[in-house]
Amino acid sequence: MTALVWVLLTTVHAADTDKGLPPIGGVAASQKVEANRVVEISLVSEKTYQNPFMEVELDAIVTQPDRAPFRIPAFWAGGNRWCFRYASPELGQFVWRTECSDRTNQKLHAIEGKIEVVASTSNNPLYHHGFIRVAKDQRHFEHGDGTPFFWLADTWWKCLCKRMTWEGFQKLTADRKGKGFSVIQIVCGPYPDEGAFDTLWENEAGKPYETKDFSVVNPAYFTYADRRIQRLVDAGMVPAIVGGWHSYKEAIKNFDGTGWPNENLDYGHLIGEAGFKRHWRNLIARYGAYPVVWIIGGEAAGPQWTEFARYVRDIDPYHHPATMHPPSGRTGRQAVTDATVLNFDMLQTPHGDGSAGQAVSSLMAARSRTPGMPVLNGECCYEGHMQTALGAAQRYMFWGCMLSGAAGHTYGAAGVWNASVEGDPGEFPVWDWTTWSEGMNYLGSTQLGLGKKLLENYPWWRFEPHPEWVEAGSFAAGIVGEVRFIYQPKRDIYDWNSPLVKGLEHDVPYHAFYFNPCNGKKHDVGRVATAGKYKAPPLPSPQDWVLVLERVKL
Repeated sequence: MTALVWVLLTTVHAADTDKGLPPIGGVAASQKVEANRVVEISLVSEKTYQNPFMEVELDAIVTQPDRAPFRIPAFWAGGNRWCFRYASPELGQFVWRTECSDRTNQKLHAIEGKIEVVASTSNNPLYHHGFIRVAKDQRHFEHGDGTPFFWLADTWWKCLCKRMTWEGFQKLTADRKGKGFSVIQIVCGPYPDEGAFDTLWENEAGKPYETKDFSVVNPAYFTYADRRIQRLVDAGMVPAIVGGWHSYKEAIKNFDGTGWPNENLDYGHLIGEAGFKRHWRNLIARYGAYPVVWIIGGEAAGPQWTEFARYVRDIDPYHHPATMHPPSGRTGRQAVTDATVLNFDMLQTPHGDGSAGQAVSSLMAARSRTPGMPVLNGECCYEGHMQTALGAAQRYMFWGCMLSGAAGHTYGAAGVWNASVEGDPGEFPVWDWTTWSEGMNYLGSTQLGLGKKLLENYPWWRFEPHPEWVEAGSFAAGIVGEVRFIYQPKRDIYDWNSPLVKGLEHDVPYHAFYFNPCNGKKHDVGRVATAGKYKAPPLPSPQDWVLVLERVKL
């Protein structure tokens, strides 16, 4: 069974009422779908509208046992066709009924049907374990069935555009799946670093909207986007969908490279509040039934964006986790005027060499705020950006953040985030001439996957930061009496000096090994015979290392 079940319904009109009124509804046969997979119900109107996107609003109300009615926004799919998509972790038979703003439309209003949800047969964790949510401890993510979810994301901001071909998208997806990535951050709306409604925004079917107030949608654009979102989910990776970037840039042909081509202009004001809400309703209708995460805006902040986040929270029936990708140097929580519209906090920290330490410090400060919520760095220095921040910096940020209490980590690579191809970097001004196929092979993406794989051998979701276990300059986290992870960043050349581990329990025997974060190899150290302070043997080589102490099972 495919992940998306396409169903075209032929409605059967109900009998006229005894008052002689025309029939207003129809009945459809029951449809079957596996748990956590998407079923699409398609309805065809006999009535034609000049601008269906603006003239008709359609919802499906699903009745679920022991739950409040589930209201699902539907979307206009082109022509006279409207669709709604549904997925459920619960097994059983569910009844749905449509509500159309045009109550005289007999093929859209008061149509009824049933959906039967059966047990999943998939080994895809997103289908087998369910959607992603914030765990009860407010520090990490988990699947709907409580299985911990490790957020390791890659940044594909512009990868719905036509520069990234379908063949290229599949290749990049396979690469990231193989390396262990679990989330893809991708924009389905206005892009950064482009002129307003620039042709760079287009996919195979053109732009998503034909007018700057988002009043005329191009359904074909989203049909092509659907295929890519579906591909990510089928690969077991969560699409973290960005509704659009805060700013666009007016194109100036004679830009001399000394600064921005013009001040940033706000898409929120260009499109208008009503237009952006229409856009978000369209996104929720199309992708809400998938295991997605919402990023309300890119580099966005302020009351207007807070209102967009509140709107998403209020109309998303699945209550997917939502955050804000903030301006550089801020957090999502700082970018909104009401933190309750967000479920987790996202940082953007500076780019370039030497920014890793600042990224970790910012993460620690964000995690200390109350009330607690999961925190992660959603944009740190892209690997290879302006020929900076290569593998060592990426490892420092990953391990420094993860051992400081991050709920996950987002990687990014030059060329990949902007879907750059030979001769077309897809940005203005040009940051890098790196292509996505070159950026895909930067070593940091492999090395962060190796780190995730090591952590998944342990109950990483129970780890707590313990800076008191090490001296300044190292990072430590773990579970008291069970396991300790210590990350020692690279020091000077020819420096084999090992980290000093402090506060070892007197009644806990440990075994230690060094983990090479560059290639994933382990170097056994042996039993730790001391209590209190432990000076590990010299590093196997003068680079960064992870020292792991695990309790010996007697």
